[in-house]
Amino acid sequence: MAEDFAIAPEPSDSADARWALAQYVAELVARFPDGFDPDRGARPVEDAFTPPKGVFLLLRRDGAVLGCGGVRTESAGIAEIKRMWVSPELRGRGAGRALLSALEEQARRLGFSRVRLDTAAELGEARAMYAKAGYVEIPAYNDNPYAAHWFEKSLG
Repeated sequence: MAEDFAIAPEPSDSADARWALAQYVAELVARFPDGFDPDRGARPVEDAFTPPKGVFLLLRRDGAVLGCGGVRTESAGIAEIKRMWVSPELRGRGAGRALLSALEEQARRLGFSRVRLDTAAELGEARAMYAKAGYVEIPAYNDNPYAAHWFEKSLG
């Protein structure tokens, strides 16, 4: 059963967004066998999460930041979801699905017809959530060194 979450746009360089992104990185460092270096992959351009190119969202419960995610332009008509993270204390409570739905809605508002994302082999629960949300696995569309699975969903 979903809890009461507040999900809203936030500048990706705000203190709360930077804190959430640090939690995202820390979790990947802990979960990946060889750690995680955010500088190994292509970093988003400075305004990638700023309309009309994209948007960054924070998930809060009772004012506390407990999740984040961004949607940005991947290519013409296609958005990409990046940096999605939900605090372990909220997993299994509908927060991930609520955040994913909010990111998809932002992509629609920005005029995208499809959304893509990639994920690592170690994130099985994320892959299960994406499949349940209607994402289908596709061939690699980027060279993210940490990605093992690539997904796409039509927003039509």
